[in-house]
Amino acid sequence: MANPWQEYKKKLGDTRPWDMINPNIEHALADEATRRMSICEECPSLLKLTHQCKECGCFMKLKVKLANAKCPLGKW
Repeated sequence: MANPWQEYKKKLGDTRPWDMINPNIEHALADEATRRMSICEECPSLLKLTHQCKECGCFMKLKVKLANAKCPLGKW
């Protein structure tokens, strides 16, 4: 049985906050990031005030810009 930390890491996926400043990490095209964010904005798991996901804890305005990022709920 996984502990809460392991569950959190599983939902986070392979992306990390510092990936945004890593020049070796590929960024999504602007159209793709916009598409992803529009999906997030309709999701009940998005905290509207901070644009943070309740599932993975990520700040989605940044996460959607990472090419290899995935929605923890499989929406994109």
